[in-house]
Amino acid sequence: MKALIIQGGWEGHEPAVVAQFFANALRAEGYEVEVADTLEALDDAEMLKTCDLISPCWTMGQLMPGQSKNLSGAVHSGVGLGGFHGGMGDAFRGDLDYEWMVGGHFVGHPHVGEYVVQVTDSTHPITQGLPGSFNYDSEQYYMLIDPAINILAASIYMHEGQAVTMPVIWTKQWGQGRVFYSALGHKAEEFTRYPAVAKMTVEGMKWATRT
Repeated sequence: MKALIIQGGWEGHEPAVVAQFFANALRAEGYEVEVADTLEALDDAEMLKTCDLISPCWTMGQLMPGQSKNLSGAVHSGVGLGGFHGGMGDAFRGDLDYEWMVGGHFVGHPHVGEYVVQVTDSTHPITQGLPGSFNYDSEQYYMLIDPAINILAASIYMHEGQAVTMPVIWTKQWGQGRVFYSALGHKAEEFTRYPAVAKMTVEGMKWATRT
């Protein structure tokens, strides 16, 4: 299995550190992993289609039109897409095709601190190792979402006197490709502090991988 992790963008999310963490985790699962440090990795449409999994780890930034088309086309053809937090959910702001493919996009985190994540589908292979509910201490992402996503975990977001159910972990289809996203994982140390979340993220990437 061949995985491509593309790391860069805003340094506050420690992209190089977390990319290496998950590169090592995937290699331990038998993947051949390439970590690219430039968006030029998305210039070659045919190469992308030889991957089994692509994982963006690139908060903000901007794709060239051809790069966006190549990434979307690769996933639509059956390549898996998997990632987490801002590296995938706050990447390439304003690229509507990318945001649609991911299934949602970050718009803010008015709450930073402890909140409760509630697993809504404990039978899914991605969430089987997670407790039914758990406290998480980090940025709580407020996201705009595609109503077609399959929600695996959610939280209650309290903001300006309103309580809304906010998806935290989800999957979706993009053509023939599987998409996995988790809003958890602001800093690399969170994956050490919450090992079940690290395992869930790896399982999500494995699930998304081309079958």
